[in-house]
Amino acid sequence: MKPFAIKTELMHHQRDAVAKQARTRAGALFMEMGTGKTLTAIALAHYRMERIRNVVWFCPVSVKDTIRRENLKHTDCNDEDIYLFDYKTKHGKIPAASWLIIGIESMSASARLKLSAQSVIYADSMVIVDESTYIKGYHAARTNWITAIAEPARYRMILTGTPMTQGIIDLYAQMRFLSPEILGYKSFYSFAANHLEYSEKYPGKVVRAHNTEWLAAKMQPYVYQVTKAECLDLPDKLYETRYTHLTLKQQVEYSAAKERTFKLLEKDEFNSYAIFQLFTELQKIVSGYITIENKIIELAHFRIDCILDIIAEIPANSKITIWAKFQYDIDSIIAALEKTYGGGCCARYDGSIVESRRSDEIARFEQSARFIVLTPSCGGHGLNQLVISDYVIFYNNGFKYSERIQAEDRNHRPGQTKPVTYIDIHCSNSIDDRIADALSRKGNVLKDFQHEIEKVKDKGKLKKLIEEL
Repeated sequence: MKPFAIKTELMHHQRDAVAKQARTRAGALFMEMGTGKTLTAIALAHYRMERIRNVVWFCPVSVKDTIRRENLKHTDCNDEDIYLFDYKTKHGKIPAASWLIIGIESMSASARLKLSAQSVIYADSMVIVDESTYIKGYHAARTNWITAIAEPARYRMILTGTPMTQGIIDLYAQMRFLSPEILGYKSFYSFAANHLEYSEKYPGKVVRAHNTEWLAAKMQPYVYQVTKAECLDLPDKLYETRYTHLTLKQQVEYSAAKERTFKLLEKDEFNSYAIFQLFTELQKIVSGYITIENKIIELAHFRIDCILDIIAEIPANSKITIWAKFQYDIDSIIAALEKTYGGGCCARYDGSIVESRRSDEIARFEQSARFIVLTPSCGGHGLNQLVISDYVIFYNNGFKYSERIQAEDRNHRPGQTKPVTYIDIHCSNSIDDRIADALSRKGNVLKDFQHEIEKVKDKGKLKKLIEEL
């Protein structure tokens, strides 16, 4: 493996995790979101870099670019050191990269990718399965494929913040990936016979688990587990970004929106309102829709998949605040969450809810709903009840830093007893880049762009500025 250095100082609990995992070839990091499990895994690879040829990192498809960016952020590696598998990847034509990142879902969809993945795993590889609950199904094709092709690797690791979403039944396949010797069972049926009691009325439904202390003792040498509440060195605010990308249809509409703006430029009709219209239209496209004559046309996109993957990593007992800019976003998010987590799981706080009913939605979030989905225009001021939530997802952002900080402060205020984790969904090579840059400088993306164009009078240069959006 090409030698690399780590640029980020590890926190105390991350150093503890590396120290424990360094003693075994197989290990699990059960670290709650916000505690830095990605950096911990990278640090462990750094500890072993003289003994390993490469790191093969399986993760949800929606997380691939996030892992790449986290690596570039925390190490001195460059893009040539990292290769992301995609539909173009072919066996025999894979670059000699140190880090190979593969979408877990692809392993049940493409025989070519399976063979390609198998071709880069050697005896001296380190294989990581990130969000290992994706391989919790002991009979699932992708679980069996990933487990089988990783078997030659000397070093294996799983990462997740939620190791058991359905009880101890989830542990068997994850531990089997690391090594069948950890639990000592050759098959799931042996494991089930010793630890699971099934319902007589509903076949397949587990009603009770047995000998859980024995299981915990067997796993203890291989598992490092920590929650946010246990990490005394965490800051009060934690920030994570999940990156996604435009689909082909989105790219077409994105380019078309800029072409319409070029026509305004030629007619000398490009002004501050046109800038606002363009930015808003681009943001809608990135969010998965366009509006034509007041009719919404949906576009294929990955943002909903991304938010579902994020929520799957958050402990099931945590309440979650979700900020979104457009009513279409709110509708889409609630539909997806209710399909996944059941009706009534979401409270709603936006312009579609009349003011007299908004207090009822807040009360429902406090009492029974796991999620509350809000727009900054309605929920950005005066709401103090959101302190019951310490996970906040920004599905997208407004154009002003003042709006963003107001939204953040709804959760980070007196009454909050935990560090708050803020997760941004960010579409690469889109208007999201501009917005994120402006917010990081505590600015206003519209005003910033307005100032840029005021300095340029030549239409050719103005067109270039628009093309770069």
